[in-house]
Amino acid sequence: MPSVAESPRTVVLLRGVNVGGHRLAMTDFRATLESLGCTDVVTYIQSGNAVVTPPPNLSPRGPELEQILSAAIGEVAGYEVPVVTRTADELAAIVDAKPYEVEQGKQLHVTFFSLPPASTLLDGLDLDAFLPEACTVSGREIYLYVPKGMGVAKLPVQLERAARRTGKPGTTRNWNSVLKLLSLAQ
Repeated sequence: MPSVAESPRTVVLLRGVNVGGHRLAMTDFRATLESLGCTDVVTYIQSGNAVVTPPPNLSPRGPELEQILSAAIGEVAGYEVPVVTRTADELAAIVDAKPYEVEQGKQLHVTFFSLPPASTLLDGLDLDAFLPEACTVSGREIYLYVPKGMGVAKLPVQLERAARRTGKPGTTRNWNSVLKLLSLAQ
């Protein structure tokens, strides 16, 4: 495990940015990360993704970094911005554990949570009713297989509602974005 002085590259994922009227310029996102002491900041597309080297005084793992980033970004954005982070190694493990084979990167999505989703998340959901859509809960992630695409998928909508009921919503990225973020983090 790297020492705090050797902080690993960390992926920063924002929830609910640049959707539904909540706007945040990526230049402001980058500047906020840099003002907190993050270095080697690279943003990726407009939906709130960055890869950084956290400041040496902050652990790249755990809620402390997420809370500090969330507060600072929320202040700049003017609304609450939940943040989820993963180290490059953690993201590589997520990619390696992929439970579904996909033909296109938009058939598979990953929902990232700060903490593992509630054990009751899937209670009451008849997963067979959503076939061929499927999901797999693994650690702090849910893999979503949506062969016809997210735009027409029904299962992700129900999972989002269930996550909100448990008070632990996550943030979702398609497989293409997950792979690109991993590439940027390595």
